[in-house]
Amino acid sequence: MQENIYFIGAGGIGMANLIRYCLSKDLNVAGYDRTSTPLTDALRREGADIIFDDDPALIPMNFRDPAHTLVVYTPAVGDDNAILSMFRREGFEIVKRAKLLGRLTADGRAICVAGSHGKTTTSSMIANILRQTPEGCNAFLGGILRNIDTNLILSENSDIAVVEADEYDRSFHHLSPYIAVITSTDPDHLDIYGDEQHYLEAFGIFTSLIKDNGYLIKHTGLKMQADCKPSVKTYTYSGGAEGDFHAEDIRYGNGTITFTLAGPDGLRIEDMTPGVPVEINVDNAVAAAAAALLAGATPGEVREGLRSFRGAKRRFEIYLTEPIVLIDDYAHSPNEVKASIESVRKLFPGKRLSVIFQPHLYTRTRDFAGEFAAALSSADEVIMPEIYPAREQPIEGVDSMLILNAVTSPSKRYCERKDLVNLIKNSNFEILMTLGAADIDKILPDIVGMFVSDH
Repeated sequence: MQENIYFIGAGGIGMANLIRYCLSKDLNVAGYDRTSTPLTDALRREGADIIFDDDPALIPMNFRDPAHTLVVYTPAVGDDNAILSMFRREGFEIVKRAKLLGRLTADGRAICVAGSHGKTTTSSMIANILRQTPEGCNAFLGGILRNIDTNLILSENSDIAVVEADEYDRSFHHLSPYIAVITSTDPDHLDIYGDEQHYLEAFGIFTSLIKDNGYLIKHTGLKMQADCKPSVKTYTYSGGAEGDFHAEDIRYGNGTITFTLAGPDGLRIEDMTPGVPVEINVDNAVAAAAAALLAGATPGEVREGLRSFRGAKRRFEIYLTEPIVLIDDYAHSPNEVKASIESVRKLFPGKRLSVIFQPHLYTRTRDFAGEFAAALSSADEVIMPEIYPAREQPIEGVDSMLILNAVTSPSKRYCERKDLVNLIKNSNFEILMTLGAADIDKILPDIVGMFVSDH
């Protein structure tokens, strides 16, 4: 690989682990992103030269030679980006983030976790389990693992790489899994795939990439059809009673969830207690345990890895339990929203639940407005700001009201993003939950300060 790597879209969570990997190999790293964030601040402290003006003149001199510079970009960057356009004109080798990730993990045993939801938590759980083994593991995660406050794990003693396999823009087709986990295939990214059939076909192609004598672990009941090589062994799993790997004797109490993992050949691991006690994490823990066991972890290492798991940032992250309960979750599909709300109900029965949900993307809002409304309606109160556009341009007739008008909660209201903190300051909440893949988490320090300073 070239000694100079330039990242366009450097502030993305998926780009950050690649930047950190390149820095760990003593490569020269520079890049661009639209805005400065705590993550880009951290990357700059670690040695990456990141700029925030889309001006090719600001590219460092040693990154201007095509023979010695590899350019990596994320699909979220538009074709009108001036820096990317300059590299294209000058004939540089330019690859998507996923292709570089595929290159880095192709020769070892990659555990690739795919799915429309659950992949960040499941891959983080697998990584935390394998951290308990003598060899450790490498991991390229799509969220910051709170146990170690990073999304990159490196081990000189392991050929295993845990990888979050993103289906957006067919990125996961660049990977070569040894173990593939598929958590869910609820239709998403229809701006890319067009319809559910093509979305499901993409997962079939992903399974065809599993190496000889590898493994596929997929959730029960998925619509997608696997297309594995004959030597690949397929297992099913669930957080219920179904599947080759499944949970039995699930018990809730004292803020914890405990269950027994049952598996093939009489496998039983009792007293499994995920460190983040959310109902959906029984599903995720079963998948993570199955993958880790197939990769060589012992039952004891699996139990300890799950017990000590603190979660990924923005994945059902509990900020406060007094004087109010404050929880933030990245849930951005209808099923994730539904699961998050149901988990809160079980953990804090009888309390009034208020949800702030910021829709992410115009296309996702357009395609799933009814499903989002149904999922949100199980909250006592729903507050919605404007859509977070991310990479998209507005679509006529598509706004937050498309969802909010269909919500049937006893209380609902629209509030612009800039006014949310004031609204919260002047409201009385028992449980406040912020949901979505947008930037809603940026107001959390203000909310925490509000309640900590007042009490």
